[in-house]
Amino acid sequence: MAEEEDLADAPRVVGVLSALLERVVDRNDAELAAGAEAAPPAPASAFRATARPDISVRAYMARIARFAGCSPACYVAAYAYLDRLLRRGRRRALAVDSYSVHRLLITAVLAAVKFMDDVRYNNAHFARVGGISLTEMNYLEVDFLFAVGFDLNVSPETFGHYCAVLQAEMLCLELEKTPPPPPPTSAAAGPRLHSCCLSEDDGATSSSSGSSQQQLAA
Repeated sequence: MAEEEDLADAPRVVGVLSALLERVVDRNDAELAAGAEAAPPAPASAFRATARPDISVRAYMARIARFAGCSPACYVAAYAYLDRLLRRGRRRALAVDSYSVHRLLITAVLAAVKFMDDVRYNNAHFARVGGISLTEMNYLEVDFLFAVGFDLNVSPETFGHYCAVLQAEMLCLELEKTPPPPPPTSAAAGPRLHSCCLSEDDGATSSSSGSSQQQLAA
């Protein structure tokens, strides 16, 4: 696939983040579909598209990596911003699903570029990369900034934490590609690592099923 070839040339963090987001989107789509009859309609949001975009998360990430000219650190910061946004009280109702992930992603990367990189493209360029109008790009940026309380600072400790989370995700992906060993003949096989923590509070919040859609956790 063309997007696979693009990701092969992109920094590894791009492929890891796209895989992470794809899993979160698949989980939230499944939960929303399962509760579609009982649950109220999703709240209106500038980040929710009226129709599901045709482009996959992986292809969208490949497009951003190819045309946005971001440093690898921007993708780590964008991940931190997304997690930060979804943890704030007024955004609890917004799930990262197939209707919202593209707009959230391009806006988070735009915010990260402006904070992390000295040389960057303007909003008009990012609008073209993201497949939206400049007016919409500007509106999404403002809405995103208010949603995170204009808190774009990523301390070295926080940056290191999200790097570690992405490294753990990369390990998960590598383990999934490795053929499993033959089953033992006597003792039962132990549990296989199949998911990774995607946010720093997951250990404290794993008992709350209601937060599974809002936080970037697998």
